[in-house]
Amino acid sequence: MYTFLLALFGAICWGIAPAFGKIGLRGIHPMDGLAARTLITLLLVGTWAGFSGSLFRLHSIPSRAWFFLAIEAFFATFAGDLAYYAAIKWGNIGNTSLVLSVSPIITLLIGWFFMGESISFLETLGAFFILTGLILVASNSL
Repeated sequence: MYTFLLALFGAICWGIAPAFGKIGLRGIHPMDGLAARTLITLLLVGTWAGFSGSLFRLHSIPSRAWFFLAIEAFFATFAGDLAYYAAIKWGNIGNTSLVLSVSPIITLLIGWFFMGESISFLETLGAFFILTGLILVASNSL
């Protein structure tokens, strides 16, 4: 239940964020906005890491973990967020968020195909509904 509540809180935050991002992007290029947001995030995470002691544990992270975290950072924080910022800058935040909701299907398939994770009937049903919603949004955009 705790994990579910954390994920739900994250979803609520991600649901609120595009409105502020769209307002913040008025009059600036998405890359400039991403750079500014990343610097703010660095300040927030750096402060948290400093006070929690995790900043001093970074040296103990194995190089293999750094490698995979760097790949994740590229896809999620750089390429994905830049595409997201461009989409909310020049498009509708509602449509953008709905299209981005397909990402759990990609994660589900990667977990199944590459990591051997099982997919339950309810996860398959949820993925079907997400995909159906994506098709509806896409057909409205064409």
